[in-house]
Amino acid sequence: MKEILTLAFSAILIQNVVLSRFLGICPFMGVSSKRSSAVGMGLSVVFVITLSSVISWILYNYILVAFEMIYMKTIIFILVIASLVQIIEMFVKKVSPALYKSLGIYLPLITTNCAVLGMATIVGSDEYTLLTAFVFSFASAIGFLLVMYIFSTLRERIDNGNVPRAFKGVPIALITAGIMAMVFAKFAGVI
Repeated sequence: MKEILTLAFSAILIQNVVLSRFLGICPFMGVSSKRSSAVGMGLSVVFVITLSSVISWILYNYILVAFEMIYMKTIIFILVIASLVQIIEMFVKKVSPALYKSLGIYLPLITTNCAVLGMATIVGSDEYTLLTAFVFSFASAIGFLLVMYIFSTLRERIDNGNVPRAFKGVPIALITAGIMAMVFAKFAGVI
């Protein structure tokens, strides 16, 4: 039990998928200007990463390895992810049209989000069991959501603050993201 909690804590803070592994930067920068859209994207990514990683782990270990078709890993993982994203897109469009509209192009882009494919690839290996694959992928996705929420909160405050014109928009967002990455690197003992 202690190892599982350590794995989860590590995935959220120390090996954060965005700020330590630098995966998923596109939605991190693109959808984080408002808290509501950042949380919506984060929850969608939590669902897709967790489910796609577990399904990919099962397919990898019980089909691809068993039939010596490991070379098909990336294609299979992308098909799983694309299917899940389609399900999410239909669900969000039906349940919350406003969120669907605010996410815009970023929702279908979850299919090609390197954080999602990266997590499926990371847990689709011999070093993870089904339980640890689930915990690691879910905790990594929660780490993604946490970082999206913190970053969107900071961006909303910065947008309302007195920022020099040369730094408004993307420049100050990149500086803020860099500072956040340094803070998260401190958790890992890098700094």
